[in-house]
Formats: sequence, structure tokens, C-alpha cells
Amino acid sequence: MKVIDALKRDKQTLSFEFFPPKTEEQEKKLFEVIGKLKEYNPDFVSVTCGALGTTRDKTTFWTKEIKDKFHITPVAHLTCVAEPRDHIKVHLDQLDKIGVNNVLALRGDPPQGHSRFVPALKGCRYAKELVALIKKEKPDFCVGVAGYPEGHREAENIEKDTEYLKQKVEAGAEYIITQLFFEAELFLKFEERCRKAGITVPILPGIMIINSFKQITKMTELCGASIPDEIMRQINRHQGDQSAIEKIGIEEASKLCARLKQEGIPGLHFFVLNQAGPIAVVLQQLSL
Repeated sequence: MKVIDALKRDKQTLSFEFFPPKTEEQEKKLFEVIGKLKEYNPDFVSVTCGALGTTRDKTTFWTKEIKDKFHITPVAHLTCVAEPRDHIKVHLDQLDKIGVNNVLALRGDPPQGHSRFVPALKGCRYAKELVALIKKEKPDFCVGVAGYPEGHREAENIEKDTEYLKQKVEAGAEYIITQLFFEAELFLKFEERCRKAGITVPILPGIMIINSFKQITKMTELCGASIPDEIMRQINRHQGDQSAIEKIGIEEASKLCARLKQEGIPGLHFFVLNQAGPIAVVLQQLSL
């Protein structure tokens, strides 16, 4: 099934993002996590691609495992980082061969220590070029792209960022998954900007559940997402109390998701971080 087909149905979708594990122990854990979250009948799950394309083969492996063993629609992340176009074409052929026809097309982050993105020789500089390449090579593939409710960190301004997102859609993207955010209004204003700009494809909110001070500090530094002052005050008050921070994360995520569902969003996409526990509690509170 293609992701866009699920999004066209008259019900809100549920989906998860996983990352390829690095050790055998982590692999075993991920199999368990996927098994637990399968109970919630996700419409699809995505698998990330590591820095400099280091986990590309693992991304392919896990999308196949998810499709064949768990019978869940997989989405493979594909980036421009360190990938000439010919290598991308080979990867697309590999995905096609194993029956994976859903891709999330991303430019990818600059290598560590670099402030600006530098494309590979004969590679794609922008995600819109990657989208166009995928649609040219595999016209039947369903392609999603990323959106940034608070604007991409490298964007000149919000207007330019929205314009660039529209170019990705015009290149062939069929849906958008947003970067993480912690206030419903940020998503709703982003969605409104997109619609005013003529972007009509479904927009899925990307949800991350806060589970530690270190995690949320690292993630917000990486992507530039802001944390509401009240949430930050709560986290700071409980820096040494892991269970208290986890409880805060679950409560805030539940409130955020409930508000978004009331606003009629097409679905919820959770950045799982390969952990089932917090997600399961939130989904139970949402009666999903």
C-alpha cells in the first residue's frame, strides 16, 4: 500500500519512525518494539538513514523485515548526503526489488563539523532535486518530504521556507511530515501558511515524546525546535528525576495530540526513538 492511499481514507492515520539499530542487542529490542507497536495497527512506519548514508543498507534491510515479517507498510528514508545520483538510482532499484515503493526524501544534515550542506559530486543539492530524481526513475513510488513548522534553520525566512516546500511538492511529493514541535499553534499556523501558498497535500504532524533532559536538549539543538517555557520549567525542576520527566513528556504529548486530533489533522506520526513504552501510554490515553 502507498502512504497516500492511507491518507486519502476517511480516518486519521497512525504511523511511527524507527532508526536502524547498531548492535545485535539493539536489533533484538527493535524487533520487540515493532511487535508491541504493531498491536496499534499503524498505517505505515518509516526507517531513518544514518549520517553520511552509513545505514543505507540497514535501512533497506529493516524496511524489508517490517514488510515481510510484520506485514506493515514501510517507508525508507533517502537523503542526498554523500550520494551521487547513480548511487541513489541503485538504492531505488534495490527498494523496488524488495517491494518497497514508499520513500521519504530528505536533503539530510551537513556532516558533523560543517555548518553548510555540501552535495556529493554529481549528487543532489536540494531535496526537491531528490524528489524529482525519484519520480523520474520510479514514477510509481510514493514520495513524502519534511516540513518545518518553525522554519528550517538554514532558511532565510518563513516565507522562503514555505516557497521551497511548495517546490518539493511541485517536484512530485505527495505528503509532508513535519519536524518535531511542542505547541499545537505552531503546527496549525504552519498548515495555514502552506494552504495559503497553494500546498494542498496532506500534512502529518511529527510528534516526539520528551523522555529525558539530555534527549530533548540534544534534539532541539539539532533541529531548532523550541520548547514552551512552562514545559522547560517543569523539566528543569525535575532534572534529577527521570520518572517525573517521563511523566511530563507523556502528559504534554497526550495533550498536544488530543488538540491536533480535534483540529482534524490527517494523522499522527511519532518519532519513537525505538522505544514502545511512552508511545503506548500516549496511544492508550488517546484511545487509539
